[in-house]
Amino acid sequence: MPGDSGLTPEEEAIYQWQLWLPDFGVEGQERLKQSSVLISRCGGVGSAVAYELAAAGIGRLILAHGGELKPSDLNRQILMTHDWIGKLRIESATRKLKELNPRLDVVGVASNVTEQNAEALVSQADVVVDCAPLFEERFLMNREAVLQGKPIIECAMYEMEAQMTTILPGQTPCLRCLYPELPPSWKREFPVLGAVSGTVGCLAAVEAIKIIADLGEPLLNRHLSIDLKSMNFRLVSIRRNPNCTLCGSL
Repeated sequence: MPGDSGLTPEEEAIYQWQLWLPDFGVEGQERLKQSSVLISRCGGVGSAVAYELAAAGIGRLILAHGGELKPSDLNRQILMTHDWIGKLRIESATRKLKELNPRLDVVGVASNVTEQNAEALVSQADVVVDCAPLFEERFLMNREAVLQGKPIIECAMYEMEAQMTTILPGQTPCLRCLYPELPPSWKREFPVLGAVSGTVGCLAAVEAIKIIADLGEPLLNRHLSIDLKSMNFRLVSIRRNPNCTLCGSL
């Protein structure tokens, strides 16, 4: 029988230390348990987001990641294992997450975000975390998050740099405000150090928890840039574009 808190005795034992967190407690844990997060791509960044949210007690994860595991994925994709090379990556991710948290509901989609599935995927989530390497996918999720009024956390990395912001439709700049057009120099493949991916992934997981549990101060109207080579963290204010073709009328 669940306790008065809505958490089972097992959950109360597992999450005991984070229940001590000021302004989080049982109410915050219950909010996590009742919430769903969509993560686009479970690569270097997305794997860390999913793993930390599963460990924290999120109730449901919707994961969109196509393709089969390659040896070159293993330096950063912590939900993948060597014995899964040549098999679907989403199956490895689902298996690893369920090993960590068997109470977790995982919806594994063996496809990347596309025009055909973006609306349905975003509709299943309370919060979206965008870890896609391609701006075409990012624009699709941004569009649906804005149209459906869903918070979306934008996080990315390149070499030893990382960046992140949180979008609340109608309150903050959306991705189209920041990038009205497709960046011409963006590449699908680029140098990746797994620990850098993990760093921004963990930060994005914290941001998702903050939004769901109403904890602390989310990264709203601010853009975080990190240079891990020099350990330089830069936080700048950003503004909505009143002429944005997507969110300008909100």
